[in-house]
Amino acid sequence: MYEIDINLPQKSYPIMIKNGLMDHMGEEIKKIYKHKKIALITDKNVEKLYGKKIIADLGKNGFEIKMIVINPGEQSKSLDVLANIYDELLNFGITRGDLVIAFGGGVVGDLTGFATATLLRGIPFIQIPTSLLAQIDSSVGGKVAVNLPKGKNLVGNFYHPKAVFIDPELLKTLDKRFLHDGMAEVIKYGCIKDKDLFYRLLKLNSEEELFDHIEEIIYQCCKIKKEVVEKDELDTGERMLLNFGHTLGHAIEKYFNYEWYTHGEAVAIGMYHITKKSEVMGITKRGTADLIKEILKKYGLSYILPKMDQRKNIETIGLDKKNKGKDINLILLKEIGESFIKQMDRENIDAYIGRENDDEEC
Repeated sequence: MYEIDINLPQKSYPIMIKNGLMDHMGEEIKKIYKHKKIALITDKNVEKLYGKKIIADLGKNGFEIKMIVINPGEQSKSLDVLANIYDELLNFGITRGDLVIAFGGGVVGDLTGFATATLLRGIPFIQIPTSLLAQIDSSVGGKVAVNLPKGKNLVGNFYHPKAVFIDPELLKTLDKRFLHDGMAEVIKYGCIKDKDLFYRLLKLNSEEELFDHIEEIIYQCCKIKKEVVEKDELDTGERMLLNFGHTLGHAIEKYFNYEWYTHGEAVAIGMYHITKKSEVMGITKRGTADLIKEILKKYGLSYILPKMDQRKNIETIGLDKKNKGKDINLILLKEIGESFIKQMDRENIDAYIGRENDDEEC
C-alpha cells in the first residue's frame, strides 16, 4: 500500500493506493465522513461491473445511497448532462453537508468534480478512479471541467476532493484499449519528469509484468503530480508541464468529435509529433522522438498524425487554456525526463503542428 498527502494552502487530502481497496471502501469513507447521505455518480460500464458491489458495501456501513448513471464517453462531459446531474442531486435532497462520490474514469471524475464545485457553491466529493488515466492523472490535482462545442475543458474550475481512493485491481477489467490509453499519460510523466520511469516502462515485457509493478507505477505518477501541483496549484507555471502532448492532442480529439481517438491516444500522437518537430529544430536531443515512438508502439499506441484541416486545428488551439493574449505556452522536451515551457506567438504554432510526409497517414 502507498499513501500520499496533497498539501495546499487552502486544502489537504490523502491519496491511498492499494490492491483490493474496493473491498473496504465503506470503512475508509466512514473514517472521513460522518453523515449518511451519499450520491454516487458513475457510468453504465462501471455500474455493470461494480455497481452492486459498491452499493452493498456502502449500505452495510450505514450509508443512504443515490446512484446516478451516465453514458460512458467524452460526449457526457457536456452542459446538458451536467444539468441532469444537478437535477438528480437536488431531487435527492443533497446539501453542502453531504457527500458525492465520483466512481469512474476521467469523464466521470471531471464531470462530478465540476458539478460538486458549482452546485450549492460547493459539495464535498471523493474520487474513486476506475481507469488508469484517472488513477494516475485526472483524479489528482483538482482540475474539474466540462466541454463546449468549441473545445475541451473550456468550462472548468479548481476543486479538490476530500480523498482519492485508488484500487489498481479495478484495472484488470479494463478493455485493453483503455489500459493503453492510460499508459500514454504514464509515459508522459516519464518524458517530462522521470527518465528512470520511462526506461523501466521500456523494459517491461508483458501486461502481466506491468501489473506486477502497477501499484508502484501509479504511486510514482501520483508523486510527480503531487510535487507539481503543490508548487503550482492554479496551472500558471510548472503545472503546465503536465500538458506535454495535450495542445495537439486536444485538437485531434476535437477534430474527430471525440469519437475516433481516446484522450490518451491523441496525447500519444501529440507527444511524438511535437518532439519530432522540436528535434528537427535542434531544441530536443536527437533520438528522443524515436524513443517515444518505440515506447508508444510497445504499449499499443499510435504515433501517426492523421490527416486534418490545419486551419481548424489552429482555431481549436487558439482557444487553448494555456494561451495568454497572443502567446501560447507549448511544452517541449530537452531530452527524456527533462521538459520546459516555451512561450511563443500563436501565429508560429504551425511550425510545431504542421504535417510532414514520413510517419503520417495520407
